Amino acid sequence: MAEGLLNEFESVSSKQWKQQIQYELNGADYNDTLVWESPEGIKVKPFYHNDEYKSKYSIYTPNTFKILQNIFVHDITLSNKRAIAVLNRGAESIRFTIENEKVSIEELMQNLPVEKTQYFFYLPFLSIDFVNKISAFTTKNKANIVIQIDPIGQLCKDGNWFQNLEKDFEKLNYISEKTNNPFLTIGSEIYQNAGANMVQQLAFTVAHVNEYFNRISSINQPITIEVAVGTNYFFEIAKLRALRLLFNTLANEYNHEFDCQIIATPTKRNKTVYDYNLNMLRTTTECMSAILGGANSIANLPYDSLYHKDNEFGDRIARNQLLILKNESYFDKVNNPTDGSYYIESLTEQLAEKALLLFKDIEANGGFIKQLIEGTIQKKIQESAIKEQELFNDGREVLVGTNKYPNKSDKMKYDLELYPFVKQKPRKTLIIPIIEKRIAEKMEQERLSQEE
Repeated sequence: MAEGLLNEFESVSSKQWKQQIQYELNGADYNDTLVWESPEGIKVKPFYHNDEYKSKYSIYTPNTFKILQNIFVHDITLSNKRAIAVLNRGAESIRFTIENEKVSIEELMQNLPVEKTQYFFYLPFLSIDFVNKISAFTTKNKANIVIQIDPIGQLCKDGNWFQNLEKDFEKLNYISEKTNNPFLTIGSEIYQNAGANMVQQLAFTVAHVNEYFNRISSINQPITIEVAVGTNYFFEIAKLRALRLLFNTLANEYNHEFDCQIIATPTKRNKTVYDYNLNMLRTTTECMSAILGGANSIANLPYDSLYHKDNEFGDRIARNQLLILKNESYFDKVNNPTDGSYYIESLTEQLAEKALLLFKDIEANGGFIKQLIEGTIQKKIQESAIKEQELFNDGREVLVGTNKYPNKSDKMKYDLELYPFVKQKPRKTLIIPIIEKRIAEKMEQERLSQEE
C-alpha cells in the first residue's frame, strides 16, 4: 500500500504552479512580488521544479568534518597542555599559530597523538629552515601535519610581502621541492570579512590559487583553502560547493590531482559586541552551512572573541556547538546532502558561472597580484562593502540586537578586554591592505561613547 500511495496524486508541472501562484497574487506582478535579486545579481525564484532544471555539474561534498581548535602559541608548555586538554574535550584537529622560528616542534607536540590527529601549523612568516624542521619531525614521527603558508594572503592583509615577490616565490619553489607536507594555504576569509560579495569571494580565491599554480613549478600536495561563512544560509552552502567545483576545474588545467581541503570559519563581519549571545545563533547556522557545503574542517568562532581574550568558556561553547551538530544532529552522516535540492544546485551553478567570468576578467587584466598592486581588487571589495553597509544603516540588512530590537540597558564599556574595531596603523606599504571590518562597528562606537 505504501508504494502506491503517492501514485494517487497527479504530478504538477512548474507551469501549473506558476499559474496558481499568479492567480493567488490577485493581479500583482509575479516577478516584482516574488522574485528577488541578491547582491551578486542572482534572481531567486519562489520555487524550483525538476522540469525546469537539470544539473550541469557533479560535485562531491565530503560527508564528514573535523572539529578544529585554534591555539595561538605564546608559551610552548601551556599550548601543549591546552592542545591535550581540548582533544580530550571534543576537538578532533588542532591549528597552532606559531609566531616565530624559536618554537621547538618537539616540545610543542610532546604527548600529542601525532599519527591519528591532523595538525595545522599556521606560519605568519616564511622560513625554509623552520619548514625543514616541521618536515623532519613529520617524517620521524609519521605525523599528520599541514603547514599553512600564504605570501599572497600576507600581501593582502599586511600590504607587504614577507620579503618581496621574487624572494617569497623563490622560497616557495624550494619548499615545494623539498617537503612532502602540504604547505600552501589560500587565506580567502579576508575577502568575506572585508565585505566582498560571494561572486567576488569565489573569483578572488580562484585567482589567488592561480597565481600559485603559475609561479610554483610543481605543487604535489593538497592545497588548503580558508573560507569565512556568512549568515545567508543556502547561498553559503552553494558558495562552498561552487568553490570546490571551480578549484577542481582550475586544478585540472594544471594536472593537479588533489582535491582542495576547505577550512571554514564563521565570518566576523556580522558579529556584534552588544547582545553578544546572538553571535552563538549566527555561528550555529554558519557552521551548518559549512558542513552541508562540504568543509573538511570547521573552526568555530567563540561568541566573545571580538572583545575577550582567549578563554576556556568561550572555546568550550564553540566546540560544543559543533559537537551537537555532529553527535546529536548527525550532520556528518549523509553523503552529498544537498543533491536533489534544485534551489541549492541552481545557486551553485550561478555563483560558479558568475565567478568564472570575473576570474577571466582578472586574468585578462594581468592577474590577481597585478590587480592588487593597482588597487583594483581593493576597490571592488570596498564598493561591495559600502553597499552592504548602506543596507545595514537603512535597516534593510538586520542584525537583531544591534539595528533591530537593541537592548538599551546593555552596557559593554567595562567588559572590553580587546579593542573590537578597525585599528589604525599608518605605515609605508606596497599596496593598500584589505581591511576586515564589521558592519556594526560605527553603531557600536556611538553606543559606547554614550555609556556612563
